[in-house]
Amino acid sequence: MSASNRSSGQAQAPIVTLTLNPALDVAAEADKVVPGPKLRVSEPVIEPGGGGINVARAIGRLGGQALAIAALGGLSGDRLAQLMRAGGHALEVFAIEGETRQSITVTDRSDGGQYRFVLPGPHWAEGQAHTLLDALGDRLAEGALVVLSGSQPPGLPAAFPGDVARLAVARGVRLLVDTSGPALARLIDTPSRARPFLLRLDEGEAGKQAGGALTSAAQAGELAGALVARGVASVVVVARGAEGSVLVGEGLRLSCSPPSVSVKSKVGAGDSFTGGFVLALARGEGLEAALLLGTAAAAAAVMTGSTELCRAEDVARIAPQCRVEAL
Repeated sequence: MSASNRSSGQAQAPIVTLTLNPALDVAAEADKVVPGPKLRVSEPVIEPGGGGINVARAIGRLGGQALAIAALGGLSGDRLAQLMRAGGHALEVFAIEGETRQSITVTDRSDGGQYRFVLPGPHWAEGQAHTLLDALGDRLAEGALVVLSGSQPPGLPAAFPGDVARLAVARGVRLLVDTSGPALARLIDTPSRARPFLLRLDEGEAGKQAGGALTSAAQAGELAGALVARGVASVVVVARGAEGSVLVGEGLRLSCSPPSVSVKSKVGAGDSFTGGFVLALARGEGLEAALLLGTAAAAAAVMTGSTELCRAEDVARIAPQCRVEAL
């Protein structure tokens, strides 16, 4: 592993983000997206991407520091690492076989529609998960916050988030999880005494768990409360799109809604939320303040184009307009 560092003037606890299936994000525009003919697109914008990578980048944009650990391979992995380091972000590479995937976003200029093509990523060999856990354990200091964010690559056991949770508990760190698919289902279906500190669900994932769309903050709160009661996580956050997010922990039920903003792209909103949320916690702030900063960061992210994340100046302007209410 190798690293690059970013400095900040504000004290905070260490933050480590873990990205198992990062992506080189390629974004471009076309006059109109139609099937059949060759589509000439604009000069692409290429950025490092994937859940934990984006969380670390959002934290940096908000003036914080995070160490991003990412599983990278091939030429795409090399390019992603170069872009991270050029942006001043601390990065440690967990080398894997195969080519880091690409995520391609094409925006239709005629109607603003976005078309996203996401490749599956390289297949992990047996035993790589244990090697990564060993490497991660060496980076965890007591009091740190760890963010496991993004999808899992093919071949990685669905139980991996649970393994990370056990490691986090053993090392005295708080783990925040934002994942999907079989890994999320396993985490929810088989609660453990070594549970994550926080689990975040997006709208689609929450709807699957509830058996249908959640149309109110109260319904989102009921789902989150049920998961907390079952011991899935100490705190559960349910995203509600433009309506904000709901947070439930022991003795605490909150909803935070942002002001109405102009939407350019929804890409990166969830990762910006997590970046703002964990940064507030790392600075010693409570869950209410973390929910507010995360909500403001998510709203700021949708104001930016393509795959760009939140901007600090937008977050600072939006945060005072966010409304936190008890459920």
